[in-house]
Amino acid sequence: MLVKTLLILIALIALAVPVAASLGWLGLTLQYLESPMPLHRALGDMVWQTGTDFLLVAIPMFVLLGEILLRAGITERMYEGIVRWVGWLPGGLMHSNIGSSALFAATSGSSVATAATIGTVAVPQITKRGYNEPLFLGTIAAGGTLGILIPPSINLILYGLLTDTSVPELYLAGFIPGFLLASLFMGTIVLLCLMRRGWGGEAIRTDWGARFAALPALIPPIGIFLVVVGSIYAGLATPTEAASLGVVAAMILAALNGKLTLTMLRHAVEGTMRTTSMIMLIILAAVFLNFVLSVIGLTTALTDFVSGLGLTPFQTMLLIIAVLVVLGCFMETLSMLLTTAPIITPIVIALGYDPVWFGILLMVLLETALITPPIGINLYVVQGIRGRGEIVDVMKGAAPFVITMFAMIALLLAFPQLALWLPSLVY
Repeated sequence: MLVKTLLILIALIALAVPVAASLGWLGLTLQYLESPMPLHRALGDMVWQTGTDFLLVAIPMFVLLGEILLRAGITERMYEGIVRWVGWLPGGLMHSNIGSSALFAATSGSSVATAATIGTVAVPQITKRGYNEPLFLGTIAAGGTLGILIPPSINLILYGLLTDTSVPELYLAGFIPGFLLASLFMGTIVLLCLMRRGWGGEAIRTDWGARFAALPALIPPIGIFLVVVGSIYAGLATPTEAASLGVVAAMILAALNGKLTLTMLRHAVEGTMRTTSMIMLIILAAVFLNFVLSVIGLTTALTDFVSGLGLTPFQTMLLIIAVLVVLGCFMETLSMLLTTAPIITPIVIALGYDPVWFGILLMVLLETALITPPIGINLYVVQGIRGRGEIVDVMKGAAPFVITMFAMIALLLAFPQLALWLPSLVY
Protein backbone atom coordinates (compact mmCIF):
# COMPACT_ATOMS: atom_id res chain seq x y z
CA MET A 1 0.00 0.00 0.00
CA LEU A 2 2.82 2.40 0.89
CA VAL A 3 4.72 1.69 -2.34
CA LYS A 4 1.53 2.09 -4.38
CA THR A 5 0.80 5.47 -2.77
CA LEU A 6 4.32 6.76 -3.43
CA LEU A 7 4.25 5.59 -7.06
CA ILE A 8 0.91 7.33 -7.71
CA LEU A 9 2.14 10.56 -6.11
CA ILE A 10 5.44 10.51 -8.05
CA ALA A 11 3.56 9.85 -11.30
CA LEU A 12 1.21 12.81 -10.72
CA ILE A 13 4.13 15.12 -9.92
CA ALA A 14 6.08 13.88 -12.95
CA LEU A 15 3.07 14.69 -15.13
CA ALA A 16 3.20 18.28 -13.81
CA VAL A 17 -0.31 18.02 -12.35
CA PRO A 18 -0.92 21.03 -10.05
CA VAL A 19 -0.22 20.28 -6.38
CA ALA A 20 -3.81 20.61 -5.13
CA ALA A 21 -5.12 18.42 -7.97
CA SER A 22 -2.36 15.84 -7.31
CA LEU A 23 -3.34 15.54 -3.66
CA GLY A 24 -7.04 15.34 -4.48
CA TRP A 25 -6.58 12.72 -7.23
CA LEU A 26 -4.31 10.68 -4.96
CA GLY A 27 -6.99 10.67 -2.25
CA LEU A 28 -9.73 9.64 -4.72
CA THR A 29 -7.55 6.95 -6.32
CA LEU A 30 -6.59 5.40 -2.96
CA GLN A 31 -10.25 5.49 -1.92
CA TYR A 32 -11.35 3.46 -4.95
CA LEU A 33 -8.42 1.04 -4.67
CA GLU A 34 -8.29 0.46 -0.93
CA SER A 35 -11.50 1.55 0.80
CA PRO A 36 -14.80 -0.38 0.88
CA MET A 37 -16.59 2.88 1.73
CA PRO A 38 -17.29 5.90 -0.56
CA LEU A 39 -15.09 8.33 1.37
CA HIS A 40 -15.63 11.12 -1.18
CA ARG A 41 -19.13 11.58 0.26
CA ALA A 42 -17.52 13.13 3.34
CA LEU A 43 -15.69 15.70 1.22
CA GLY A 44 -18.34 18.42 1.48
CA ASP A 45 -18.47 18.26 5.26
CA MET A 46 -14.66 18.18 5.51
CA VAL A 47 -14.28 21.21 3.25
CA TRP A 48 -16.80 23.13 5.35
CA GLN A 49 -15.29 22.12 8.70
CA THR A 50 -11.73 22.89 7.61
CA GLY A 51 -12.53 26.03 5.60
CA THR A 52 -14.37 27.65 8.51
CA ASP A 53 -11.60 27.05 11.05
CA PHE A 54 -10.95 30.38 12.80
CA LEU A 55 -7.18 29.82 12.84
CA LEU A 56 -7.01 29.79 9.03
CA VAL A 57 -8.21 33.40 8.85
CA ALA A 58 -4.64 34.33 9.87
CA ILE A 59 -3.37 33.20 6.44
CA PRO A 60 -5.01 35.91 4.28
CA MET A 61 -4.29 38.46 7.01
CA PHE A 62 -0.54 37.77 6.99
CA VAL A 63 -0.47 37.67 3.19
CA LEU A 64 -2.30 41.03 3.05
CA LEU A 65 0.13 42.45 5.63
CA GLY A 66 3.09 41.58 3.38
CA GLU A 67 1.33 42.95 0.28
CA ILE A 68 0.67 46.32 1.94
CA LEU A 69 4.23 46.62 3.24
CA LEU A 70 5.61 45.91 -0.22
CA ARG A 71 3.37 48.44 -1.97
CA ALA A 72 3.85 51.12 0.69
CA GLY A 73 7.60 51.34 -0.02
CA ILE A 74 8.47 50.40 3.57
CA THR A 75 10.64 47.47 2.48
CA GLU A 76 12.90 49.62 0.30
CA ARG A 77 13.72 52.01 3.14
CA MET A 78 14.20 49.07 5.52
CA TYR A 79 16.75 47.53 3.12
CA GLU A 80 18.69 50.79 2.83
CA GLY A 81 18.69 51.14 6.63
CA ILE A 82 20.09 47.66 7.16
CA VAL A 83 22.82 48.34 4.58
CA ARG A 84 24.16 51.07 6.91
CA TRP A 85 24.50 48.62 9.80
CA VAL A 86 25.81 45.41 8.20
CA GLY A 87 27.13 46.54 4.79
CA TRP A 88 30.68 46.97 6.13
CA LEU A 89 31.11 43.19 6.59
CA PRO A 90 32.90 41.13 3.88
CA GLY A 91 30.13 40.56 1.38
CA GLY A 92 28.51 43.98 1.78
CA LEU A 93 24.96 44.03 0.49
CA MET A 94 24.67 40.24 0.71
CA HIS A 95 24.44 40.64 4.47
CA SER A 96 21.69 43.20 3.91
CA ASN A 97 19.84 40.58 1.87
CA ILE A 98 19.89 38.23 4.86
CA GLY A 99 19.18 40.92 7.47
CA SER A 100 16.31 42.43 5.47
CA SER A 101 14.87 38.97 4.86
CA ALA A 102 14.96 38.20 8.58
CA LEU A 103 13.25 41.48 9.43
CA PHE A 104 10.65 41.18 6.67
CA ALA A 105 10.05 37.53 7.64
CA ALA A 106 9.15 38.82 11.11
CA THR A 107 6.20 40.66 9.56
CA SER A 108 5.06 38.72 6.49
CA GLY A 109 5.14 35.05 7.53
CA SER A 110 5.77 33.89 3.95
CA SER A 111 9.03 32.71 2.37
CA VAL A 112 7.98 33.37 -1.22
CA ALA A 113 6.80 36.89 -0.31
CA THR A 114 10.08 37.52 1.51
CA ALA A 115 12.26 36.35 -1.40
CA ALA A 116 10.19 38.27 -3.95
CA THR A 117 10.16 41.49 -1.93
CA ILE A 118 13.84 41.58 -1.00
CA GLY A 119 14.83 40.36 -4.47
CA THR A 120 12.99 43.23 -6.14
CA VAL A 121 15.01 45.73 -4.11
CA ALA A 122 18.37 43.92 -4.17
CA VAL A 123 18.87 42.43 -7.66
CA PRO A 124 19.63 45.78 -9.38
CA GLN A 125 22.65 46.18 -7.08
CA ILE A 126 24.53 43.17 -8.48
CA THR A 127 26.12 44.81 -11.50
CA LYS A 128 26.33 48.25 -9.90
CA ARG A 129 28.71 47.05 -7.20
CA GLY A 130 30.46 44.13 -8.92
CA TYR A 131 29.20 41.19 -6.83
CA ASN A 132 29.59 37.53 -7.69
CA GLU A 133 26.16 37.10 -9.26
CA PRO A 134 25.38 33.46 -8.34
CA LEU A 135 26.30 33.98 -4.68
CA PHE A 136 24.35 37.26 -4.48
CA LEU A 137 21.26 35.57 -5.92
CA GLY A 138 21.79 32.65 -3.55
CA THR A 139 21.66 34.98 -0.54
CA ILE A 140 18.25 36.29 -1.65
CA ALA A 141 16.89 32.76 -2.15
CA ALA A 142 18.30 31.55 1.18
CA GLY A 143 17.25 34.67 3.10
CA GLY A 144 13.72 34.25 1.79
CA THR A 145 13.44 30.84 3.45
CA LEU A 146 13.48 32.55 6.87
CA GLY A 147 9.84 33.52 6.29
CA ILE A 148 8.57 30.11 7.39
CA LEU A 149 10.73 29.88 10.53
CA ILE A 150 10.83 33.32 12.13
CA PRO A 151 7.45 34.20 13.72
CA PRO A 152 4.86 35.04 12.64
CA SER A 153 4.95 32.10 10.22
CA ILE A 154 2.02 30.82 8.15
CA ASN A 155 3.60 27.36 8.02
CA LEU A 156 3.87 27.18 11.81
CA ILE A 157 0.16 28.01 12.05
CA LEU A 158 -0.64 25.16 9.64
CA TYR A 159 1.64 22.75 11.51
CA GLY A 160 -0.10 23.67 14.77
CA LEU A 161 -3.50 23.11 13.15
CA LEU A 162 -2.53 19.74 11.63
CA THR A 163 -0.83 18.32 14.74
CA ASP A 164 -2.86 20.02 17.49
CA THR A 165 0.24 21.85 18.75
CA SER A 166 0.14 25.28 20.44
CA VAL A 167 0.88 28.03 17.90
CA PRO A 168 2.13 30.51 20.57
CA GLU A 169 4.59 27.85 21.76
CA LEU A 170 5.72 27.20 18.19
CA TYR A 171 6.23 30.92 17.66
CA LEU A 172 8.39 31.15 20.77
CA ALA A 173 10.34 28.07 19.68
CA GLY A 174 11.09 29.64 16.29
CA PHE A 175 12.80 32.79 17.61
CA ILE A 176 16.26 31.52 18.54
CA PRO A 177 16.65 29.00 15.65
CA GLY A 178 15.36 31.59 13.16
CA PHE A 179 17.78 34.35 14.07
CA LEU A 180 20.60 31.84 14.66
CA LEU A 181 20.10 30.52 11.13
CA ALA A 182 20.21 34.10 9.78
CA SER A 183 23.52 34.57 11.65
CA LEU A 184 24.88 31.32 10.20
CA PHE A 185 23.93 32.52 6.71
CA MET A 186 25.88 35.72 7.31
CA GLY A 187 28.82 33.71 8.63
CA THR A 188 28.75 31.63 5.45
CA ILE A 189 28.91 34.82 3.36
CA VAL A 190 31.88 36.13 5.36
CA LEU A 191 33.72 32.83 4.97
CA LEU A 192 33.14 32.63 1.21
CA CYS A 193 34.11 36.27 0.63
CA LEU A 194 37.31 35.87 2.65
CA MET A 195 38.17 32.79 0.59
CA ARG A 196 37.38 34.55 -2.71
CA ARG A 197 38.10 38.27 -2.29
CA GLY A 198 36.51 39.25 -5.60
CA TRP A 199 33.09 37.89 -4.67
CA GLY A 200 32.29 40.57 -2.10
CA GLY A 201 31.83 43.44 -4.53
CA GLU A 202 32.59 47.09 -3.92
CA ALA A 203 33.25 47.98 -0.28
CA ILE A 204 30.50 49.96 1.42
CA ARG A 205 31.71 52.79 3.62
CA THR A 206 29.57 54.39 6.28
CA ASP A 207 29.86 56.08 9.66
CA TRP A 208 27.96 56.07 12.93
CA GLY A 209 26.06 59.21 11.99
CA ALA A 210 24.66 57.50 8.90
CA ARG A 211 23.82 54.39 10.91
CA PHE A 212 21.81 56.29 13.51
CA ALA A 213 20.17 58.36 10.76
CA ALA A 214 18.97 55.07 9.20
CA LEU A 215 17.30 53.82 12.38
CA PRO A 216 13.87 55.39 11.63
CA ALA A 217 13.66 53.19 8.51
CA LEU A 218 13.90 50.09 10.74
CA ILE A 219 11.21 51.18 13.18
CA PRO A 220 8.11 50.35 11.03
CA PRO A 221 8.82 46.61 10.52
CA ILE A 222 9.98 46.23 14.13
CA GLY A 223 6.84 48.06 15.27
CA ILE A 224 4.59 45.71 13.27
CA PHE A 225 6.46 42.72 14.66
CA LEU A 226 5.85 43.98 18.20
CA VAL A 227 2.17 44.60 17.46
CA VAL A 228 1.66 41.10 16.02
CA VAL A 229 3.79 38.96 18.32
CA GLY A 230 3.52 41.23 21.38
CA SER A 231 -0.29 41.14 21.33
CA ILE A 232 -0.20 37.33 21.37
CA TYR A 233 2.10 37.00 24.38
CA ALA A 234 0.47 39.87 26.24
CA GLY A 235 -2.71 37.82 26.12
CA LEU A 236 -4.52 40.52 24.13
CA ALA A 237 -5.06 38.57 20.90
CA THR A 238 -5.08 35.14 19.32
CA PRO A 239 -2.72 34.56 16.35
CA THR A 240 -5.61 35.31 13.99
CA GLU A 241 -6.55 38.53 15.78
CA ALA A 242 -2.88 39.52 15.96
CA ALA A 243 -2.57 39.11 12.18
CA SER A 244 -5.54 41.46 11.76
CA LEU A 245 -3.90 43.99 14.08
CA GLY A 246 -0.79 43.76 11.91
CA VAL A 247 -2.83 44.63 8.82
CA VAL A 248 -4.29 47.68 10.58
CA ALA A 249 -0.78 48.78 11.65
CA ALA A 250 0.50 48.31 8.07
CA MET A 251 -2.36 50.44 6.72
CA ILE A 252 -1.56 53.18 9.23
CA LEU A 253 2.10 53.13 8.13
CA ALA A 254 1.06 53.23 4.47
CA ALA A 255 -1.16 56.24 5.21
CA LEU A 256 1.70 58.03 7.00
CA ASN A 257 3.88 57.41 3.93
CA GLY A 258 1.17 58.79 1.64
CA LYS A 259 0.77 55.42 -0.11
CA LEU A 260 -2.66 54.39 1.17
CA THR A 261 -4.86 54.72 -1.90
CA LEU A 262 -7.78 52.72 -3.25
CA THR A 263 -5.63 51.56 -6.16
CA MET A 264 -2.91 50.30 -3.83
CA LEU A 265 -5.45 48.51 -1.63
CA ARG A 266 -7.13 46.95 -4.68
CA HIS A 267 -3.81 45.53 -5.91
CA ALA A 268 -2.93 44.31 -2.39
CA VAL A 269 -6.31 42.58 -1.99
CA GLU A 270 -6.07 41.00 -5.45
CA GLY A 271 -2.62 39.62 -4.66
CA THR A 272 -3.89 38.34 -1.32
CA MET A 273 -6.88 36.60 -2.92
CA ARG A 274 -4.69 34.83 -5.49
CA THR A 275 -2.22 33.59 -2.89
CA THR A 276 -4.88 32.63 -0.34
CA SER A 277 -6.95 30.74 -2.93
CA MET A 278 -3.91 28.67 -3.89
CA ILE A 279 -3.07 27.90 -0.25
CA MET A 280 -6.64 27.01 0.71
CA LEU A 281 -7.12 24.70 -2.27
CA ILE A 282 -3.95 22.81 -1.31
CA ILE A 283 -5.05 22.67 2.35
CA LEU A 284 -8.49 21.27 1.52
CA ALA A 285 -7.07 18.65 -0.86
CA ALA A 286 -4.46 17.65 1.73
CA VAL A 287 -7.07 17.34 4.50
CA PHE A 288 -9.12 14.97 2.32
CA LEU A 289 -5.99 12.96 1.46
CA ASN A 290 -5.02 12.69 5.14
CA PHE A 291 -8.56 11.48 5.93
CA VAL A 292 -8.31 8.78 3.26
CA LEU A 293 -4.84 7.71 4.44
CA SER A 294 -6.14 7.34 8.02
CA VAL A 295 -9.22 5.33 7.00
CA ILE A 296 -7.31 2.88 4.78
CA GLY A 297 -4.76 2.36 7.55
CA LEU A 298 -1.70 3.75 5.76
CA THR A 299 -0.71 5.89 8.76
CA THR A 300 -0.77 2.85 11.04
CA ALA A 301 1.07 0.75 8.46
CA LEU A 302 3.80 3.37 8.17
CA THR A 303 4.17 3.57 11.96
CA ASP A 304 4.40 -0.22 12.20
CA PHE A 305 6.94 -0.29 9.36
CA VAL A 306 9.19 2.25 11.08
CA SER A 307 8.85 0.46 14.44
CA GLY A 308 9.69 -2.86 12.81
CA LEU A 309 13.02 -1.58 11.51
CA GLY A 310 14.52 -2.02 14.98
CA LEU A 311 16.28 1.35 14.92
CA THR A 312 16.98 3.56 17.93
CA PRO A 313 14.91 6.77 18.22
CA PHE A 314 17.88 8.84 17.05
CA GLN A 315 18.52 6.56 14.05
CA THR A 316 14.82 6.72 13.19
CA MET A 317 14.93 10.50 13.35
CA LEU A 318 17.91 10.54 10.98
CA LEU A 319 15.95 8.31 8.60
CA ILE A 320 12.95 10.68 8.77
CA ILE A 321 15.22 13.65 8.05
CA ALA A 322 16.79 11.86 5.07
CA VAL A 323 13.35 11.02 3.63
CA LEU A 324 12.14 14.61 4.08
CA VAL A 325 15.27 16.01 2.42
CA VAL A 326 14.69 13.77 -0.62
CA LEU A 327 10.97 14.63 -0.70
CA GLY A 328 11.87 18.33 -0.55
CA CYS A 329 13.70 18.02 -3.86
CA PHE A 330 10.47 17.01 -5.60
CA MET A 331 7.59 18.55 -3.64
CA GLU A 332 6.46 22.11 -3.05
CA THR A 333 6.91 23.01 0.62
CA LEU A 334 3.27 23.69 1.50
CA SER A 335 2.06 20.40 0.05
CA MET A 336 4.99 18.63 1.69
CA LEU A 337 4.02 20.09 5.07
CA LEU A 338 0.36 19.21 4.68
CA THR A 339 0.98 15.64 3.53
CA THR A 340 3.83 14.65 5.84
CA ALA A 341 3.16 16.43 9.15
CA PRO A 342 -0.02 14.49 10.11
CA ILE A 343 1.67 11.18 9.25
CA ILE A 344 5.17 11.69 10.63
CA THR A 345 4.45 13.73 13.77
CA PRO A 346 2.68 10.84 15.62
CA ILE A 347 5.71 8.64 14.88
CA VAL A 348 8.06 11.33 16.21
CA ILE A 349 5.99 11.75 19.39
CA ALA A 350 5.95 7.96 19.89
CA LEU A 351 9.75 8.03 19.72
CA GLY A 352 9.76 10.45 22.67
CA TYR A 353 10.47 13.72 20.85
CA ASP A 354 8.67 16.98 21.60
CA PRO A 355 6.15 18.03 18.89
CA VAL A 356 7.14 21.70 19.32
CA TRP A 357 10.80 20.85 18.74
CA PHE A 358 9.91 18.71 15.73
CA GLY A 359 7.82 21.55 14.32
CA ILE A 360 10.91 23.77 14.23
CA LEU A 361 13.08 20.99 12.79
CA LEU A 362 10.44 20.40 10.10
CA MET A 363 10.45 24.12 9.23
CA VAL A 364 14.23 24.02 8.66
CA LEU A 365 13.78 20.95 6.45
CA LEU A 366 11.07 22.80 4.51
CA GLU A 367 13.50 25.70 4.16
CA THR A 368 16.02 23.39 2.49
CA ALA A 369 13.25 22.29 0.12
CA LEU A 370 12.76 25.92 -0.92
CA ILE A 371 16.28 26.13 -2.39
CA THR A 372 17.03 22.56 -3.51
CA PRO A 373 16.51 21.75 -7.20
CA PRO A 374 14.52 20.80 -9.16
CA ILE A 375 11.38 22.10 -7.38
CA GLY A 376 12.90 24.74 -5.03
CA ILE A 377 10.32 27.51 -5.40
CA ASN A 378 12.57 30.31 -4.11
CA LEU A 379 15.08 29.52 -6.87
CA TYR A 380 12.41 30.22 -9.49
CA VAL A 381 11.17 33.33 -7.68
CA VAL A 382 14.68 34.85 -7.65
CA GLN A 383 15.33 33.83 -11.26
CA GLY A 384 12.02 35.41 -12.25
CA ILE A 385 13.03 38.71 -10.64
CA ARG A 386 16.46 38.52 -12.28
CA GLY A 387 14.84 38.04 -15.68
CA ARG A 388 17.97 36.90 -17.55
CA GLY A 389 20.61 34.17 -17.59
CA GLU A 390 20.16 30.57 -16.44
CA ILE A 391 18.53 29.33 -13.26
CA VAL A 392 21.63 27.17 -12.71
CA ASP A 393 23.37 30.34 -11.47
CA VAL A 394 20.82 30.68 -8.66
CA MET A 395 21.15 26.99 -7.80
CA LYS A 396 24.94 27.29 -7.54
CA GLY A 397 24.68 30.37 -5.35
CA ALA A 398 22.15 28.71 -3.02
CA ALA A 399 24.18 25.48 -2.60
CA PRO A 400 26.43 26.76 0.27
CA PHE A 401 23.33 27.79 2.22
CA VAL A 402 21.84 24.32 1.90
CA ILE A 403 24.97 23.06 3.69
CA THR A 404 24.44 25.77 6.33
CA MET A 405 20.88 24.51 6.86
CA PHE A 406 22.20 20.99 7.39
CA ALA A 407 24.48 22.45 10.07
CA MET A 408 21.39 24.06 11.67
CA ILE A 409 19.61 20.69 11.64
CA ALA A 410 22.62 19.13 13.37
CA LEU A 411 22.54 21.87 16.02
CA LEU A 412 18.84 21.26 16.69
CA LEU A 413 19.49 17.52 17.05
CA ALA A 414 22.43 18.10 19.39
CA PHE A 415 20.85 20.96 21.37
CA PRO A 416 17.02 20.65 21.44
CA GLN A 417 16.87 23.52 23.95
CA LEU A 418 17.63 25.93 21.11
CA ALA A 419 13.96 25.49 20.26
CA LEU A 420 12.51 24.49 23.63
CA TRP A 421 14.13 26.97 26.03
CA LEU A 422 11.83 29.95 25.35
CA PRO A 423 8.58 27.91 25.42
CA SER A 424 9.62 26.21 28.66
CA LEU A 425 10.53 29.61 30.13
CA VAL A 426 7.13 31.14 29.33
CA TYR A 427 4.83 28.12 29.70
